[in-house]
Amino acid sequence: MPSAPPPTRDHDGAVALVTGAARRLGAATASLLHGAGMRVAVHYHRSETEALALVASLNRLRPDSARAIHADLTASEGIRPLVETVHAFWNRLDILVNNASSFYPTPLETVSDASFDDLVGTNLKAPLFLIQAAAPYLRVHGGSIVNLVDIHAKRPLRGYLVYGSAKAGLEMLTRALARELAPDIRVNGIAPGSILWQESDLSEDLKRQILKRTPLGRLGTPDDIARAVLFLVRDAPYVTGAILPVDGGRSVGW
Repeated sequence: MPSAPPPTRDHDGAVALVTGAARRLGAATASLLHGAGMRVAVHYHRSETEALALVASLNRLRPDSARAIHADLTASEGIRPLVETVHAFWNRLDILVNNASSFYPTPLETVSDASFDDLVGTNLKAPLFLIQAAAPYLRVHGGSIVNLVDIHAKRPLRGYLVYGSAKAGLEMLTRALARELAPDIRVNGIAPGSILWQESDLSEDLKRQILKRTPLGRLGTPDDIARAVLFLVRDAPYVTGAILPVDGGRSVGW
């Protein structure tokens, strides 16, 4: 007779580092993990005001349960100090959520060294070196990593060739590290579809087309992503190397 599955690990007091956590998907994720009893390090680059406001609101709920930390993730020399500082906050690190991302179009004729370095740096290089720096700490308590990929890692989005290529690399990195870091650390990814509209002008016609191709017929919310992150880090102890689409079914028809 098969043995019963292991119980879900108690995550009260666990420490999560969420990159790009001051706004949008990252803020929703940090807030939900905090609500589940975790302590959260809110990484930000330019959004200091929002990061400090989020941390203040979380600390009002539970004192010393959230900290804000600044870093430019395209500067490799700052990544290991970032992780070490987060570990020093509470003397542990259990969860890493690689959410920070640059996103903008780069048609072939416009690709430059600067845009390539920025898009690959934030979407692929930074997650790799964050994981490298965090792995020794994550191993201590059987930690978990979630990388925010994209449904367009599999199907190109016209005009976004550098972004899409970087996210495709992140998807492969997720699978490769799931093998390399097992059994001590689980590594999974989430592939969002349309979650909020882009922070750039989209025509109403294009928005209608996107929703028409989405079986659930609606835009996703940051909470949809946050709940998926919580599931992977807290409620899925036998899942690693998975890429979970959170896209309202949009990828079903591809």
